[in-house]
Amino acid sequence: MSQAEDPAFSSSSPLTSPVDEFDHQLSPSLEAQEPQSLPGLGGTPVRWFDADRKEPYTQITPFQEQNDTSVEFFYKPITLTALGTGMAILAYVAMTQDVLREGEEKKRIGIYASIASFLLFSMIQFRDGPFVRPHPAFWRVVLGINLLYELAMVFLLFQDLDSARSMMKYLDPNLGRPLPEKSYAENCDLTVENIWNAIDIFCLAHALGWFGKALILRDYWFCWILSIAFEFAEYSLQHQLANFAECWWDHWILDVLVCNWLGTYLGMKTCQYFEVKHYTWRGFRQTRGIRSKTKRVISQFSPHDWTTFKWEGTASFGHYFTVVLLLAVFLAAELNPFYLKALLWMEPDHPFVIARLVGVFLCALPAVRELYQYVNDPRKTVRMGQHVWLLLATIGTELLVITKWSQGQFPEPLPTRVRWAWTIGASLLVLYPTVRFGLPAARRYLRHHQRNAKQKSA
Repeated sequence: MSQAEDPAFSSSSPLTSPVDEFDHQLSPSLEAQEPQSLPGLGGTPVRWFDADRKEPYTQITPFQEQNDTSVEFFYKPITLTALGTGMAILAYVAMTQDVLREGEEKKRIGIYASIASFLLFSMIQFRDGPFVRPHPAFWRVVLGINLLYELAMVFLLFQDLDSARSMMKYLDPNLGRPLPEKSYAENCDLTVENIWNAIDIFCLAHALGWFGKALILRDYWFCWILSIAFEFAEYSLQHQLANFAECWWDHWILDVLVCNWLGTYLGMKTCQYFEVKHYTWRGFRQTRGIRSKTKRVISQFSPHDWTTFKWEGTASFGHYFTVVLLLAVFLAAELNPFYLKALLWMEPDHPFVIARLVGVFLCALPAVRELYQYVNDPRKTVRMGQHVWLLLATIGTELLVITKWSQGQFPEPLPTRVRWAWTIGASLLVLYPTVRFGLPAARRYLRHHQRNAKQKSA
């Protein structure tokens, strides 16, 4: 008899051993007794080899493994196939005589092979995140890249600045040379010629960056607050980094009102399009015609569904704290690359700088989605998601590295007016939740205490 025909293997009955079945047959009188609260499921102890891993309590909510049934082929398990292919590629590259003859290249190829092996493992074995398009494996690789970057930052945290600059030469021989400081506040007359000369490739980078931030945050007010806060941060830190010194019209006209607004506007329009879009997914085989199949392939790189973010920072203290924390993390993520490239002597358009910006953008997409779910659905989301946890650790480690390496690099002290401005701002951030949430909670507590005291005296 097969397992499907044997009732002992049915999904509705718990898995038991022959000894347990024999015990139940010898003592039928126990079933007639009054039920007792016994450990396990239905009074039957659950052992580690009997546990049903498909039960809801074993799942990590809210992001279980999700399969896109419209493209079944790409969701078939290929763990052994990937392992065999990876081992074959490693064997071929390692055993090739041409590679072994190059002494200096062996170390570099070995590092690349180690990274590729780790990313292969992360693609196959890491947990799924909130996104399923274009494929969950893509976001597992993004998580693996984030983990590698975090490990690299932890390693650099224990190095001095000169050693770190020397290590950069192994990655790019052109690095390790001091760069001249550049200021953008030399001629601040508001003329058409000056504005035209200030327009460069970085204006496009500003717009693209805020387009990406709008896709991440999905909130107009949040983007505007972050945009203005970053300009104030540039004002505050221009005594350390010369490229933060800009003309007033460069700060508020070119940056905020033109580049940032344009990127935010286009990003929010894209969010609105995805919000109202009707999502109906048909399988690739069910799609007829070359044109329809092409559209289906392109749509694989669009969201499977869309969640509108409503942060509601004034709804409760938890929401307020989350919004302020997210604002601080975004500001740190924006400022960190400026300090890292200045300390490590990298040009703004260096591939390492661009790769860091693109990598943080890709990591922030699922991270903010997990954070939103964690804050707004605490009953289901009992633990913080892996993407947001790792990204917070990465930004924090970057701050530690910058703090350590900055000792003695920026001798000019913080201006008094900047110190007072940030002190007043921090005081307002503390005062608002105290008045908005703390005082009403204290009044409720006192009223409740007085009511209890009256009841006890009566």
